[in-house]
Amino acid sequence: MESEQGPPPQVAALSLPARIAVAVTVGVVAVGALLHLGMIFLHVAPSNTLSKQHATAVSDYVYPEFEQNWKLFAPDPVQQNNHVQARAEVRKPDGSTQTTGWVDMTGIDVADMRHNPLPSHTEQNELRRAWGYYTDTHNDQNQPTAGSGSDLSSSYLENILAGRLGHTLNGGTVVRIQARGATTAVARPTWSGESVDATTQYRELPWWTVTTTPAGQEKSS
Repeated sequence: MESEQGPPPQVAALSLPARIAVAVTVGVVAVGALLHLGMIFLHVAPSNTLSKQHATAVSDYVYPEFEQNWKLFAPDPVQQNNHVQARAEVRKPDGSTQTTGWVDMTGIDVADMRHNPLPSHTEQNELRRAWGYYTDTHNDQNQPTAGSGSDLSSSYLENILAGRLGHTLNGGTVVRIQARGATTAVARPTWSGESVDATTQYRELPWWTVTTTPAGQEKSS
């Protein structure tokens, strides 16, 4: 009596070209995953011969989207609320210009996350990390620090804000954009006995011109 056999595996039922395509796709995904894990490992691992030899390639791959840090485990975690705000200079059809009010971009992200059980990575981290990347690579006078990748950090922040504001605004064309950071200390609990200045401090960046070329290549102060 012959034993019953189940249906052939789905892959085996495919034609030869289809099976080759599946195999190639799986291979590419596997190689990509291993490459990503390898780059992240070299980025966070203690300095070694391999990470030093390929430091430029690792940095180019990791920054800015895949940056890793240990701030979650810091003994003194961040005790400030940091909001990124932006405003635009708009050229009207009659040739006149208008400067908009400040738009709280971080506030928009927070509103989108509130009551959302699964907020997106973009809402949680994109703008926050872009601002942090910029401030890490520029001093308080907004001058780039040596060898810090400041051009990339500027372009990254500018592209995000330009994309969020859009090409047109208030019936005109956006020609320039300015960003600023608003930092407010978090009030300490009453039992701590600490008091902090809750006044919001602002850090304004220079205006930059919106052009058809990549952001960061043309600026105006």
